[in-house]
Amino acid sequence: MADKDRSDSYTPKHQHLIEACGRGDQKAQFEVYRLYHVAMYNTSLRIVGDPDDAEDVMQEAFLKAFAKLKTYRGEVSFGAWLKRIVVNKALDFLRLKKEQISLDEVGEIEEVPDDPSEVMEVAYRADTIKRAIYSLPEGYRIVLSLILLEGYDHEEVSGILNISNTTSRTQYHRAKKKLLELLRNIEEEL
Repeated sequence: MADKDRSDSYTPKHQHLIEACGRGDQKAQFEVYRLYHVAMYNTSLRIVGDPDDAEDVMQEAFLKAFAKLKTYRGEVSFGAWLKRIVVNKALDFLRLKKEQISLDEVGEIEEVPDDPSEVMEVAYRADTIKRAIYSLPEGYRIVLSLILLEGYDHEEVSGILNISNTTSRTQYHRAKKKLLELLRNIEEEL
């Protein structure tokens, strides 16, 4: 039973769609896009910090994924494989941009709560946290996003960013400290 469960865990959830995408089926590609675009956009946005740039990065990542689909071996979930492409594309974008993204350039990310009276405080805090994360220095923001929001561990982050495990841990620790400092300053301003 354990062997059966283990082999099932490596079977892609949407195997038929992935195979159809590999054959160039545009309907299947659209369906895969529909299934994964929101999560991949959010991943991209957390790294690049700008909604328009995040959209561009996500689109490029999907194009690359469809072009490289034959390299997908099913060793990890398709979503994890695609997320890695999005993360790498976002990091490539930032390397090319080579400038700090300021809070003014980020713009507003609108969220429409279901019941404003009940979730106003939570939405307010979420907006405050987003603003604080986007105002972190780029290196801090990237490491914090990859670990805290995307779920990568320090070893994976060190491989993705081509930094040492110690540097990943140090950047993460400093990013958390800076984020808390920024959140305290924002709260004092209010």
